Parts: sequence; C-alpha cells; structure tokens
Amino acid sequence: MKTIALITNFNITDKFAAAMRVVDKIEPRCENILIPVAHKDKVMRSRAHRKIFSYETPEAIYDKADLVIVIGGDGYMLEAARRAAPAGIPILGINMGRVGYMTELELDEIELLDKVFDGEYRLDERAMLKVDIVSEKGQKRFSADALNDAVVANGSTARIVDLELSEGGRLVNTYRADGLVIATPTGSTAYSLSAGGPIVDPKLSCICVTPICPHSLLSRPLVFPDSEELRVKNICAREKVLHLTVDGRATFDLFYGDSVIVTKSDIRAKLLRIKDEDFYSKIRMKKFL
Repeated sequence: MKTIALITNFNITDKFAAAMRVVDKIEPRCENILIPVAHKDKVMRSRAHRKIFSYETPEAIYDKADLVIVIGGDGYMLEAARRAAPAGIPILGINMGRVGYMTELELDEIELLDKVFDGEYRLDERAMLKVDIVSEKGQKRFSADALNDAVVANGSTARIVDLELSEGGRLVNTYRADGLVIATPTGSTAYSLSAGGPIVDPKLSCICVTPICPHSLLSRPLVFPDSEELRVKNICAREKVLHLTVDGRATFDLFYGDSVIVTKSDIRAKLLRIKDEDFYSKIRMKKFL
C-alpha cells in the first residue's frame, strides 16, 4: 500500500481536520497521497500542503491508488465504491456520517490504520448490480453499477405509480405503490430496510425487491436469486415520466414503456476490514436489530 487516495469534503472544517489527522498517521508509511484536484486550492490556502501530496482528477485517482480512504458517511462510500470497483481497488471508510454502516473505523480509531501497512487486514467483497434502462423498442438508454440499490419511483411527487415486475421474462406481479427498491444484500440495510424489506447477509447471492408504500395488503418484499434477470417496466399511463435513482445519487428519466433491467454485475466492491467484527455484530452496533 504505497499510494493512498484520500477522499472527503475538504470544504467542511471537521472533515478537513480529520483528513489531516489521517495524513499525519499514514505519511511515514506510504510514498504518495492522492488528493482530488478540486480541493487543491483549499489545501493550499490552509497551508496544509505536504510534499507527499499529488493533486489528481477523479479518473487518475482511481487509476493510480492502491487504497482509497474515505472520510465521511455511507454516501461517500457508495460513490467511492462505484469508482474503485472496476479497477479492483479496495476502500476503507472512516465514519463521519450519521450511520456509517459501510465504514470500518470511527474517528477515534485512526491508530488502527497501522494494520493496513502491516498486512493485518482482509477484503470484504460485495456484490453489485448492473442497472440498464431499455426503451419499449429495445434501445439501451443508460447503464450503471450499483452497490446498494436501484429505486424506481415518481421522484419528488408523492403519487402512486403502476409498475410491472418480471423475473427471467416471467411476470411476477404488478404493483400500485410509491415505487420499488431493488437492492443488493449490502443495500438491504439502506432504503430497502426503511421500506420494510429484510436484512440480508452480504454472503448470500440474491437480489431483494421491496415495494414502497404499496396500495395493497398483500404486497410483500421478495428475494430472488441473483442469477436471474429482473425487469421493472413503467406501465403508469397517467404520469409523464417516472425516475430511476441509482445508489441515492444519479437520477434518470423513465418514460412510459421503458424498463429497468437489473442483473448481477461482473464487478465487485472491495471493502478493507481491519477490525474483528462480523456482519451481525455490525448491525447490532448500528441498532438495526
């Protein structure tokens, strides 16, 4: 681990200070620390520049880094995971968010970073989803990978929508609901959980589908094998457009007749673990059980 990327919002005072604490810890043990070029002016104005710093574009960071250290919450972790996964780069999270379920360390545990350089860590590989939007005529309009979930809903307007769910070309159900959450086991503790979905061990190979506020007493969360293709079709004639949101960040239009096709991605996110915690101790600590 010679080249370490440091990802956080340097414009927030507390996170800037935390980043400098991490730098103080890892500087003697690495050769290069990569900082997003967008934050170069902030670092320079704060007189925090070090000779070991290299200011790089996001593309260069995820091309050169041996490890990405993320200081923030699960949102920062998701963004870093989507960028790092195609290159097979592991990420390690230091929690400065509200929940920090995906992060590994709290701010008062920075001393444990020595274990990274001593080789005392393991890689926790997490399945991801490949999410495509396909038009009614079969044209692919969008493609992305998701670590947590893909959500089909009405966007900012709280109105019930009509959706059709199929597995492997076979109709599963039609829904009248606020939307559907299609989640990985990792994402089962995020929006899916809030919508009433199950908590799923990340070692399982499956995809969870959870209706959001369904207009039915019989609609329940479903768990599918991740070897199958899931298709969510927009059959809501009364709404001009619905929306697909991937990992809570990027949102894309879904027109009548369009389908969201979800399959298991060929890439996996690698979370670096240095503490002796298992999945269930983590969710107990985060009060999910």
